[in-house]
Amino acid sequence: MKKTLPCLLLALILAASSVTGAQAAALDLAAPSAILMEAATGTVLYESNAHERLRPASVTKIMTLLLVMEALEDGRISWDDTITTSSAAAAKGGSQIYLEENEQLSFEEMLKSVVVSSANDCATALAEHVAGSESAFVGMMNERAAELGMQDTHFVNCTGLDDEPEAAEHLTSAWDIAIMSRELLKHSEIKKYTTIWMDTVRNGEFGLSNTNKLVRFYDGTTGLKTGYTSAAGYCLSASAERGGMELIAVVLHCQSSTDRFESAKALLNYGFSNYALVTPQPQAIGSVPVVLGKSDALTPVPETSEPILIDKALAAGIQTEVQLDESVTAPVAEGQRLGTMTVRSGDKALAEIALVAPARVEALTFWDVFTQLLGRVCMAE
Repeated sequence: MKKTLPCLLLALILAASSVTGAQAAALDLAAPSAILMEAATGTVLYESNAHERLRPASVTKIMTLLLVMEALEDGRISWDDTITTSSAAAAKGGSQIYLEENEQLSFEEMLKSVVVSSANDCATALAEHVAGSESAFVGMMNERAAELGMQDTHFVNCTGLDDEPEAAEHLTSAWDIAIMSRELLKHSEIKKYTTIWMDTVRNGEFGLSNTNKLVRFYDGTTGLKTGYTSAAGYCLSASAERGGMELIAVVLHCQSSTDRFESAKALLNYGFSNYALVTPQPQAIGSVPVVLGKSDALTPVPETSEPILIDKALAAGIQTEVQLDESVTAPVAEGQRLGTMTVRSGDKALAEIALVAPARVEALTFWDVFTQLLGRVCMAE
């Protein structure tokens, strides 16, 4: 079925913008660059300086993790893999679990160490496992960023470390980080790790503690990734889910860890207080007569069952109105529009969703028509 819904998207933009101006203006964020995005629809609920190209530090690893999860999904690597540490991986500085060259660790422990403790050595080992080398993996990172429309982004490594000269070109934006965070969250398995507060690897010998303190202190947190270097400042992509709605808050270049967590919490609180996701429940749709078709009638279905994002104050009054075509002449294509479902709250129209044919209906042939007429004549006699 056709997935492009211009009327629906326009309604979402209007619904989001109706409160953003007045209420978002009250947000007082310490973060120099910030964005709030709703994960299901990708709607931006708030942004401030969100396209400034900045160093992301270890928030970079969201793209690293995305490529790892995609490699798992298409079978290039496996959850059962054992990974051998290269000299390059063992030499990485910053946050790490102190892998030694040729040390072997299970894929899951490598992944957990990256997600929970931001281990640069494990991130490099995973990148090499997927692509053969970190440089090849970085090429994949930039290619995937382009595919996702991340126009502010250029990666030079898989970790976010910026202690080498070329790292000055390792840049992205809050906007682009929200995009790749949303993509990573589509892989629900990652939340098993992004919600860990404390754990261990190496048979309990090495402890891990989540760098994202919201996991413990903010209700509904689902992830996602912190970052810090002296050049990047304190960075965070935080995700949380409440009432069936998941939000992504990204803050960059904060002066302190407290600033990044408080800014992210303020964004998430704003989103949960002012917006809601609803799935419209249509009234009885009825059927559309099919003229000269092998079926006499069709009962249309909504073109999409995706939820819509609305001002939370309107959620209690949601209603739907259905308008159907009087008839349709065969042949009827699957997905052909046969009517419209309008989603309203009071007098306010929030969205229009096409009602479409659930299956193809072939036209009657000349022989079919002749046989029907002959049957009617015989019955009349």
